Amino acid sequence: MPDIDIKRAHGLGLKAARAAADKMAEHLGRKFGLRGDWSGNVMNFERPGVTGSLAVDEKDLRLTVSLGFLLKAMRGSIEGAVNEELDKLFAGKPSPKAKEESPRPKKAAARPKKGG
Repeated sequence: MPDIDIKRAHGLGLKAARAAADKMAEHLGRKFGLRGDWSGNVMNFERPGVTGSLAVDEKDLRLTVSLGFLLKAMRGSIEGAVNEELDKLFAGKPSPKAKEESPRPKKAAARPKKGG
C-alpha cells in the first residue's frame, strides 16, 4: 500500500500531461535525486527510500509513492511538496473543447433610443 496516493483530473490532454510529468521528474530529480523512466503512459521512479509511479492519460493522473522507513516521518512535508508541484504543472489551461462547451454570457437587451 503506497504512503502517498494522489488522484487528480486535469485538462491538459495526454501530450501536455506527459510533458508536465517530464518537467516534474526533472525538477524532483535535481532536488531529491529521483530517476524516472516511462513505460507506456506510466513514469516509474525510484531512489533509495522512495519508489513510485505517475500514470497519466488525457484527463487524469495518479501518483503513488512508497516511502522507506526513515522517510515515513516526513510524509506530510513530502506530500505537501508533491501537491505544490502538481498544482504548478498540471493546473494548465482548459482544453479548447472545454472552452467551446462553456455557456456564453447573454448580451444585454438593446435599449430604446431617447427622443426617437
